[in-house]
Amino acid sequence: MMPMMNSVGFKLMFMMVCLVLQIVYAEHGIMCIQREREALLQFKASIVDHYGMLSSWNTADCCQWEGIQCSNLTGHIVMLDSRSNSFYGSHIPEFLGSLRNLRYLDLSRCGFGGKIPSKFGSLSHLKFLNLAWNNLEGSIPHQLGNLSMLQYLNLGSNCFEGIIPSQLGNLSSLQELYLGGYDNAFKIDDGNHARDQWLSNLISLTLLNLDDMSSLNTSHGWMQMIAKLPKLRELSLSGCSLSDHFIISLRPFKFNFSTSLLVFDLSDNTFMSSLILFQWFSNITSHIVELDLSFNHLEGSRSNDFGMVMNSLQHLDLSYNNFKGEDLKSFMNICTLHSLNMHDNNLTEDLPSILHYLSSGCIRHSVQDLNLYGNQITGSLPDLSVFSSLKTLDLSYNCLSGKTPEGSKLPSQLEYLSIQSNTIEGGIPKSFGNACALLMLDMSDNRLSEELPMIIYHLSGCTRYSLEILYLDTNAINGTLPNLSIFLSLQDLYLYGNKLNGEVPKDIQFPPQLKRLYLQSNFLKGVLSDYHFTNMSQLHTLDLSDNSLALTFTPNWVLPFKLTNIRLRSCVLGPTFPKWLQTQNDLQQLDISNAGISDMVPRWFWEKLPFGIVDLVNISCNNLYGIIPKFLQQKNISSSLILASNKFEGPIPPFLQASTFLDLSKNNFSGSLSFLCAGSRNQTLYQLDLSNNQLSGQIPDCLSHFESLVYLDLSHNKLSGKIPSSLGSLHDLQALLLRNNNFTHEIPSSLRSCTKLVMLDLAENKLSGPIPTWIGNETQELRILSLGRNNFYGNLPLQICHLKSMQLLDLSLNNLSGKIPVCIKNFTSMAQNAFSRDDGYHQYFVIQASSRTGGENHSQYLNAFLMWKGSEHMFKNNQLFLLKSIDLSSNNFSEEVPIEIETLLGLVSLNLSRNKLTGKIPSNIGKLTSLEFLDLSRNQFVGSIPQSLAQIPRLAMLDLSHNHLSGEIPTSTQLQSFNPSSYEDNANLCGPPLEKSCIDARNTQESIVEVHKDEYSLFNREFYISMALGFVIGFWMVFGSILFKHSWRHAYFKFMNNLLDIW
Repeated sequence: MMPMMNSVGFKLMFMMVCLVLQIVYAEHGIMCIQREREALLQFKASIVDHYGMLSSWNTADCCQWEGIQCSNLTGHIVMLDSRSNSFYGSHIPEFLGSLRNLRYLDLSRCGFGGKIPSKFGSLSHLKFLNLAWNNLEGSIPHQLGNLSMLQYLNLGSNCFEGIIPSQLGNLSSLQELYLGGYDNAFKIDDGNHARDQWLSNLISLTLLNLDDMSSLNTSHGWMQMIAKLPKLRELSLSGCSLSDHFIISLRPFKFNFSTSLLVFDLSDNTFMSSLILFQWFSNITSHIVELDLSFNHLEGSRSNDFGMVMNSLQHLDLSYNNFKGEDLKSFMNICTLHSLNMHDNNLTEDLPSILHYLSSGCIRHSVQDLNLYGNQITGSLPDLSVFSSLKTLDLSYNCLSGKTPEGSKLPSQLEYLSIQSNTIEGGIPKSFGNACALLMLDMSDNRLSEELPMIIYHLSGCTRYSLEILYLDTNAINGTLPNLSIFLSLQDLYLYGNKLNGEVPKDIQFPPQLKRLYLQSNFLKGVLSDYHFTNMSQLHTLDLSDNSLALTFTPNWVLPFKLTNIRLRSCVLGPTFPKWLQTQNDLQQLDISNAGISDMVPRWFWEKLPFGIVDLVNISCNNLYGIIPKFLQQKNISSSLILASNKFEGPIPPFLQASTFLDLSKNNFSGSLSFLCAGSRNQTLYQLDLSNNQLSGQIPDCLSHFESLVYLDLSHNKLSGKIPSSLGSLHDLQALLLRNNNFTHEIPSSLRSCTKLVMLDLAENKLSGPIPTWIGNETQELRILSLGRNNFYGNLPLQICHLKSMQLLDLSLNNLSGKIPVCIKNFTSMAQNAFSRDDGYHQYFVIQASSRTGGENHSQYLNAFLMWKGSEHMFKNNQLFLLKSIDLSSNNFSEEVPIEIETLLGLVSLNLSRNKLTGKIPSNIGKLTSLEFLDLSRNQFVGSIPQSLAQIPRLAMLDLSHNHLSGEIPTSTQLQSFNPSSYEDNANLCGPPLEKSCIDARNTQESIVEVHKDEYSLFNREFYISMALGFVIGFWMVFGSILFKHSWRHAYFKFMNNLLDIW
């Protein structure tokens, strides 16, 4: 008895000592093991840490490093969590296997390549191992089968291949196993041998994920192994290429899944027959709670006995299939079903009929979430109160139309109703105001046209106490703002893009709990004051842009809210800079552009920018002036900084170059571009627009440090010198605009490396040399090429015809010569109809890498200059997609215009004036029916004006003057409407609008011709008569004298004999 007592006492004492030691170590901490610290430092040294994610790994105690956790008793590292770091290009080092006390290891989403270290098999204490979402390759090391304590193993979404090792069957403690993934090429043995039965040995497994393993559709043994897992609760076979044939071929094999299986995912396969699939379910299990069959090709079974089989089913996802409305009868008797997702099917019937199919069975009492989004359902909203348990109904993106009947009642428990993007008209029925549980109502993007005060009145029942989110944007709702403070719980109010109008009443207020208010793009006017925003302590997003509103706050009023997003574009905030912004210290976005501010920007505003938390600052299109102050230290700036169209002056301070999108255009900044060289290499500057300033000097080479630059505009400045070759290192560049500067020499050949260029504008400089051939060979994405007003010479290179996407070509005012190449027919973009929106439209989208913006899209639009109707015009992106132009004017091109130009059916503008072109105008030029501008003046064209020219309906400007054209101007309303100057200095041209009549011209011409004919005939007759008379008289005078006088005859014959002797 005593030995037993001593044993118990010893154990109690030992436990107390351990507890005390644990408390002591917890209070004072314990340093990590030195050799384990060195192993971590080796790990850090062996990888490429692109963003310094392991920068905290430099102190003495590795237990304090980020992602590291140590045992409080032993100091051994028990957890290494390095998930979601950027280690691309690195391999997992073998020596991580020396951390043998690890319990938790997560290296997922790090970009690791190579193979899994075999030494991981030595981590005998490991319970959690996650290597998913990397680029690991090769086979799974069989040593992982030694991890007997492992409970969680995730190898999904890598590049593995080969047979899954049977040693994984030793992981008897494993509860969750993920082997699926879109790039894995695993194979599972068919189970014909004992060693192949490893999967059925995982007796503790509750979750198995084999997604995207397409090899599964060639065998059946693995399915039988899975059926033997006694604790399996969740099975995912998404994307495994399983089909109806696979199910049919399983019928000879008799097996049932464990009754523990609750969740089954068969999405993204190729099943077609729901009848075959449902019959199979009835044979293998009847306890499924959640079933996902989305992204298949399923059609209805024409049977309603499915509910008899799936008597435990609660969640059914059939989205992205081919079910019709009447197929919903199959599910009306699933009395346990809570959620039914029919998103994007082939439901085309009217809504009352579709809902009737469901309400005929017991599902009407059980269904809580019904998703009919993205079908083609017609009709209007019926009475929904029959669905007594319904909480969420999504009818978005259908074809519902007409007014919602007043008798349409909502279920008493309904919380979320979305009818977005239909064509519903009128207003909101008063019955909606009696939905006392309604939290969210979305009727945006419809055709609602009722006045807002009436809509708010209809929602003023018990709904005003529950409603938290109200989307009514993008409709035609009119009227002014009513009092909205009655909605005591409202947090989000979206009313933008309507027709709200009139003065905002002075005595209304907004809801006290409101967080987000969107009223932009309406026609509201008046003044918003302190009173309107009283008690709104929760407000953080305010968008009143594009109204005629003024914000006037009393000077000493303390704003009760801290805004993160302020968008007040085109509201009146000036003339002084709004001082109330000084109290807003949580800003993420600020847009006060075109706000009537005429003031110097206070220093406190600039000091707010470099905190690295502001995503957007737009103060453009005001009358702001002064010099931007310099800061002593380089700091992070807002992601997007837009100061365009103001009167800022002086040098550009260096701290601004740390921005992501920087637009300083249309100001009076001066000095050089040296501010770009002040900081370190910037990999996040995507847009730089410094156009229309007074900047001078040369472009510095350091501009090449901005490796992510997509849009660079330095046009309309006083820059000079060579275009630096270092610009060729900007491989992501899509738009380069250097127009109207003083650049000299040739275009640098290094620009051939900018293969993503869409727009290249070097016009109005002093560049020279031939046009480079690489422009056509290397930069084949070019749509806009503007090299006009320079000193380029030589022939137009044939390689330029490789630019199939060419949309605007301006080579005017140079010294180019030779033929216009026949290959211009290869400009296939110009051959397409100019009024097709599918062609010629380009917009830059750059994903912002910062996590705080949630991957927000930023965009920059193209602008291009073009001579139009005698003067230079700027065309913006929304106009450019219609504009297709060729301008070769004021050069030395010669010979005939190639008839292939007739194939460019989309041309809107063609200017070949002031060259040395000869021959006739192409006869079928009238095929260019999109032409609005045609200038062929000051050439040497001959012949008549083609009749087809009269067939161009949109021709608004025509100039054929100063050529050698002749004949009658073709008759059409279009050609006769132009000024006579369009045809002047063509001596033999006649007809309206010229004063010279073609009838008089023909009579005069005929008279001249007849005179010439008569003169010619008379001369011939007299000439031949005189010749005949002269011949007769002369012949007889000579011949008669010889015949009748002997001495003359003797002398003649003697002369002839002497002549013959000489020969």
